[in-house]
Amino acid sequence: MARGSKAKYTNKQKRKAEHIEEGYEKRGKSHKEAERRAWATVNAMDGGGKKEGGSGRGKKTNKKPAKKGGKRGGKASAARPKAARKASAKKAAKTRKKRGH
Repeated sequence: MARGSKAKYTNKQKRKAEHIEEGYEKRGKSHKEAERRAWATVNAMDGGGKKEGGSGRGKKTNKKPAKKGGKRGGKASAARPKAARKASAKKAAKTRKKRGH
């Protein structure tokens, strides 16, 4: 099988990669980089393509890679000086208020 072929992936894995890719593109990543990261995430979650695995049972999906991004953002915020954190928290609250959340 050629490198980069997605033939061994299930339709669900392909949809999952597509949604993850859209998220990365929304955050400003190029299409190529977003696609690369999306498939890396799917591979980390499912351990590669799952087609031809028998009756559909197998290893469970590891959801940690999908949740990692939010934690990383929190770490970055915590590393900033207190004044900068306060300013960005105020800005976020203001934005939420505008949107009506």
